[in-house]
Amino acid sequence: MLASTDGWTTCAQGHRHWGRAGAAGLLVHRDAADGPELLLQHRAWWSHHGGTWGTPGGALHAGESAADGALREVREELGLTAADLVLGVRSVDDHGGWSYTTVLARPVRPIEAADLRLDGESTGVAWVAVSDLAGVALHPGLAASLPRLRPLLAEAHR
Repeated sequence: MLASTDGWTTCAQGHRHWGRAGAAGLLVHRDAADGPELLLQHRAWWSHHGGTWGTPGGALHAGESAADGALREVREELGLTAADLVLGVRSVDDHGGWSYTTVLARPVRPIEAADLRLDGESTGVAWVAVSDLAGVALHPGLAASLPRLRPLLAEAHR
């Protein structure tokens, strides 16, 4: 069943977005030998920007905070819960009348991509080194947000 805020909307920049109340997602990151890694999901081909890699996330429900929405989405899409993660800083991509909030999060336990449960909105999930992102077909929203997210990730890994 669709929530009352599920649906397409157009922002002030003329872009079409899913989620009439905005959207949010989790940028799960961990330390690795060669620098930070991000937990990314490969979006199903039928989805908006299908075939790209992005963060678990989606439309916010009416009155739902970005953090709560991002946690709900990661639970639905990958099976992770609030007990698996520590939330960090947030970054808002405001398009005028619509925004996407990226919530950084660290795992509190080892999380292997192969152990996660996919819900059909994605065809895979993987840890991707930040240094390798240029070679990955990223969701356009994530790609556009990277200049704003990289300093936040660098600060989180000091």
